[in-house]
Amino acid sequence: MNITTLTIKEIEALYRDRKVTVEEVVKAFIDEINHHNKETNAVIEVFNDALLCARSLDQRRENEEELGRLGGIPIILKDNILIQGKIASAGSKTLEHYKASYTATVVERLLAADAIILGRANMDEFAMGGSTEHSIYGPTKNPWNTEKIAGGSSGGSVAAVAAGFAPVALGSDTGGSVRQPAALCGVSGLKPTYGRVSRYGLMAMASSLDQISPCARTVEDIMRVMQVIEGKDVKDANTTVLDSTSAPEIIEKNIKGLRVGVPKEYFIEGIDEGVRAAIEQVIETLKAEGAEIEEISLPHTKHAIATYYLIMASEVSSNMARYDGVRYGYSSMGGRLQESYERTRGEGLGDEVKRRILLGTFALSAGYYDAYYKKALQVRSLLKKDFDDAFKRVDIILTPTTPRVAWDLGSKINDPLQMYLEDIFTAPVSLATVPAISLPCGEVEGLPVGVQFIAKPFNEEVLYRAGATYQSLTDWHARRPFA
Repeated sequence: MNITTLTIKEIEALYRDRKVTVEEVVKAFIDEINHHNKETNAVIEVFNDALLCARSLDQRRENEEELGRLGGIPIILKDNILIQGKIASAGSKTLEHYKASYTATVVERLLAADAIILGRANMDEFAMGGSTEHSIYGPTKNPWNTEKIAGGSSGGSVAAVAAGFAPVALGSDTGGSVRQPAALCGVSGLKPTYGRVSRYGLMAMASSLDQISPCARTVEDIMRVMQVIEGKDVKDANTTVLDSTSAPEIIEKNIKGLRVGVPKEYFIEGIDEGVRAAIEQVIETLKAEGAEIEEISLPHTKHAIATYYLIMASEVSSNMARYDGVRYGYSSMGGRLQESYERTRGEGLGDEVKRRILLGTFALSAGYYDAYYKKALQVRSLLKKDFDDAFKRVDIILTPTTPRVAWDLGSKINDPLQMYLEDIFTAPVSLATVPAISLPCGEVEGLPVGVQFIAKPFNEEVLYRAGATYQSLTDWHARRPFA
């Protein structure tokens, strides 16, 4: 039995039957990291106390104590989610040696549920990038083909799950940063409704868009994690009291009568034909199960990338001002205060981060604010209205997650516009603050393809229902790169 190929549900069954200890499970995943991480560079640190925590849980089991909802489940965190006393660098020289002074709410909830925090995952610097090539630790490589990118910015978290380094990982999704790598690496990734999961303890990139997001092999496992981390948090004013949460044990795997909208704007010229064929096969699979397929229109989709990159960069410009070398992080002192700022930020931040700061600062500057940032906010409202109108007719919206499969390492790193265009199917969802999930649905030349299901705000339950049904009919989620 290879423990590292198991889902959360399967590991839980082994615990119930007393067939394995928590220490055996945690050690199996650590051994897998030691064996394959040099190929992928997904994990940048395994925490020394993970095995100690596992032994403590085993002792509690021996004492017949009941463990929490995720008792003994190893979880990897993106390197921008804080744990007090542990390094959280966000993949940047600026925070290379920074130790967090407090713990993120999601981590507190995971620990309260007796999960094991196994380590931290590689990422694009400050979550700015779509390939996990912008990191001081070097690029993360796709487990299916290590000459290809893993996607980003949560490429390390997603690649870790795909490679069998943990059954689940947390990333952050701002414009597609979990969904896009999930599609490219062949795992399931959810971006919850904005406000469903606390952002307290997540390093801010673009505050009106960021959302902590889980990835796992199956929809049911994502639900297990969401049950623990979601809900109101007094430390994040944007979180919401939830009326209910879906239990994976009772999720209905029946989509008869489900109204599925397929937006014509998402099947654009230039989409890879293999990706198109895979998505069309998903549509046929759902139709055969009784879903009602309807073509819809999201007419402002063509403006989404420009809108997203203006709003995101403007918020980046504001949030990154705190990294000045005075209070914490990398510092390079000069003769004058202004010189110290320039040297600290010039030496401590990478090219992509500087690019977005400059773009955002320009968009917010006097004389350009109305022409760029304000206009982008107006278009964002139109994009949101497109989704609101669509959900009056359909229950979910089905799209490709990405226009193509994983590309060669280094092939787009010097062409930021081409990199930005890879967010064309994920960014509109973030702007509209609606939930979406990416599921593996096919392959093109041995590389995974992802399908994206989108729902109206706080209606994740229909995503779980559609996703779990689809995964009960197919085996794309069960395939392994190192099997």
